[in-house]
Amino acid sequence: MRYFVTFAEEKEPVQIDVKELPSGALEVTANGKPVEVDLAVVGSALSLRVDGRVVDLTTEGTPPDLGLVASGHRSYVRVESDRQRAAAAAAAHAGGSADDLVRSPMPGRVVRVLVAAGDEIENGQPLVVIEAMKMENELRSKRAGRVAEVLVSPGQAVEGNAKLIKLG
Repeated sequence: MRYFVTFAEEKEPVQIDVKELPSGALEVTANGKPVEVDLAVVGSALSLRVDGRVVDLTTEGTPPDLGLVASGHRSYVRVESDRQRAAAAAAAHAGGSADDLVRSPMPGRVVRVLVAAGDEIENGQPLVVIEAMKMENELRSKRAGRVAEVLVSPGQAVEGNAKLIKLG
């Protein structure tokens, strides 16, 4: 299973791939690099051995947003599975933006921004072009209105469900 873990103090998520082997051991990679991990549940906490270092971990909150206490240090993280991210992106793309935000349906790179703040737009008008997996995807307005704010610029990398344009 693939997870994306974003620490509160970081902007880019860490991609964590976890595979349970027939022996019960875990095969884990972080951003494509192998990580040696062993896991034990101890009461309400987890005891992890990560690359030979033992970390006692407790969590609070409800996924995807969690508070973590690891060896006495508190952090806040967002943990999303590949499936959760795809579902959120599909819902944002298919359902329109009730909150007047145009969001990226997938991770990629902004190729072109076709509107500016203050522009009047029509339903179906192209707003921004995102490149993902070597294909350009033109995102169009789901309604007529005015561009309140452009939140991205050409060349910028964006995650799935990232805010691109705010409509007024």
